[in-house]
Amino acid sequence: AKKDKLNPDMIWDLAIYEIIFSIIGARIYYVVFAWDLYRDNFLAVFNLRRGGLAIYGGVIAGFITLAVYCRVKKLSFLQVADACVPALVLGQAIGRWGNFTNREVFGEYTNNLLAMRLPVDAIRSVSDISESIAAHMTEGTNYIQVHPTFLYESLWNVGLLLLMIFYRKHKKFQGEMWLLYLGGYGLGRAWIEGIRTDTLFIPHTTIAVSQVLAIVLFVVAVIADVLIRIHLRKGKTVTPTVTVQVTEKDE
Repeated sequence: AKKDKLNPDMIWDLAIYEIIFSIIGARIYYVVFAWDLYRDNFLAVFNLRRGGLAIYGGVIAGFITLAVYCRVKKLSFLQVADACVPALVLGQAIGRWGNFTNREVFGEYTNNLLAMRLPVDAIRSVSDISESIAAHMTEGTNYIQVHPTFLYESLWNVGLLLLMIFYRKHKKFQGEMWLLYLGGYGLGRAWIEGIRTDTLFIPHTTIAVSQVLAIVLFVVAVIADVLIRIHLRKGKTVTPTVTVQVTEKDE
């Protein structure tokens, strides 16, 4: 906040609202796209202890909260967003390790260098074990071998954070760090979502909703960044040199 010439106390005040509404947004997003789990037991919607928080729902609610807060406090949304997104992506990098401790959010079967083995009886939900994973289980073993997608996303977010720290001194306009987050995280989430086994789908389809959202945000962020840069270049006017010719009066 200090580097962006903002009052640090404003961030603490904002954080209270962000935490509350981001959790609500994360829950709403999950429930909407996993409605079959709750249609017969609506009260289960309020039982957060059983899981069901989607990061994109939290991010969307968080930015809406930020927009309202900035409007009320008469602050620049883009300036505050630029100051906040490095912390957001760091939080996501740390938070993904909760998926590891919960034995959830893993990918399909793999035999690569980073392959992870998980005991079947420790997995959050048996429904996360796809046919491909089950087909590679050796008879007599009690574990699965999968992509550690939590690790992929955590490392991707750390890389994005380092890029932000390096680039923030060179940004060309307010909101560029925000666009870097939307596009950078979207690019990583798009391919990681494609190998996860606990994907949320658009109702009545087999299309991963978070993957579509990630791709859209990446494309929008890139286009917006390019258009703004073009606009800034056109806005740079060169002061014309005026030559005044002075002649002596005829006497």
